[in-house]
Amino acid sequence: MENRKEALLWSIALPGFGQYLNGKLFKGTVLLLLEVIINVQANFNEIIILSFLGEIEEGIMQANYQWLMFYPCLYFFAMWDAWKDAGERKEKFTFFPFLFTGYFVTLGCIFSSTFRLVGVLLGPVWLPLICVMPGFVV
Repeated sequence: MENRKEALLWSIALPGFGQYLNGKLFKGTVLLLLEVIINVQANFNEIIILSFLGEIEEGIMQANYQWLMFYPCLYFFAMWDAWKDAGERKEKFTFFPFLFTGYFVTLGCIFSSTFRLVGVLLGPVWLPLICVMPGFVV
């Protein structure tokens, strides 16, 4: 169980790192390369910086949503895969928390340019982050 948590945490740090820890070098490299490609094409690092500076509208303008939509799927797949591969026994339905969280984060990404919470526009970083908890709970 401890190895599962470690693999999960490494995948949270960067997709592909949990697979490296599990000895799945090819799969880890593919996930890492996909993360870099999607991150660069979506302009995600710039969006994060602008969101932390409170420039949400500028972050929305910088976002390439056609690429950004892939990020939650890749991210949560990498976490689930690292968790699954590090387990001693095959448990059924362990993918559900990752599946629903990825789905809700993707919905947060879709509505991030227009959704306002208490009159505040949250943008493509904060709304998807808020959507992690309902996705995990479901």
